Amino acid sequence: MAMSQTNLASVQSAPSVAAAEPDVAVSARQISKTYGEVEALRSLSLEFPRGQLTSLLGPSGCGKTTLLKIVAGLLEPDSGEILVNGKAVTGPGPDRAFVFQDFALLPWASVIRNVAFGLELRGVAKSEREDVARKYIGNVGLAGFENAYPHELSGGMRQRVGLARALSVDADVLLMDEPFSAVDEQTRRKFQEDLLSLVQNENKTFIFVTHSIEEAVYVSDQIAILLPRPSRVLEVIRPSGFRDSGAVNIRRDPEYLDIVDKIWASLRSYVE
Repeated sequence: MAMSQTNLASVQSAPSVAAAEPDVAVSARQISKTYGEVEALRSLSLEFPRGQLTSLLGPSGCGKTTLLKIVAGLLEPDSGEILVNGKAVTGPGPDRAFVFQDFALLPWASVIRNVAFGLELRGVAKSEREDVARKYIGNVGLAGFENAYPHELSGGMRQRVGLARALSVDADVLLMDEPFSAVDEQTRRKFQEDLLSLVQNENKTFIFVTHSIEEAVYVSDQIAILLPRPSRVLEVIRPSGFRDSGAVNIRRDPEYLDIVDKIWASLRSYVE
């Protein structure tokens, strides 16, 4: 099925002037992946604009996390290629950082050691890496918990540590695999608001896997709707009319509600 692109926001521009194409940070080109007899991805192509957040949304088992891991260099595709900043991905690299669903923290290390761990592996001096770690610990709302250990933190706080760790290595691309799925609804909403600020302020490209239609529409500059296995891109939606209306007002915006309904109509027949 051919990929379509929808922009539900009204755009005022001269008919003779073409809209500028966004700068692309990551390109997935004809990606296919099979696990044994299970065909997860089939000739999937998708572009991820630089400095924006793209959500991967689709039915359970449609290959969202598989695609994310291929972009990360943690999995090798059977065919096709991933380009990051125009260079082919052949494995993990410092230009990408992964935020795991299950936190993946070091249980024996303090918050500041966990956040600085990627910089420690790179050989950054202790004073420098701890300065960077403190900055991002503060940015995710954990100032004062630098010396706490993971078992002393709530699930939401542990996820903030994982996010701070990913930010601290200053990768161009942040890969987020359902990072808010294990927290309660109130914490999840606060995380979503914080994520909007991070996307605006950090000048990084975010690729975000979620099962939540509402979450995808709320946080995303671009939403890629994936078909069930073997996964391809059904449609790309770029909500823009409410992006400047403020975090508190987005969920009341008519365009937000319309896009949520549109996506559910597209996915409803594929839900088991």
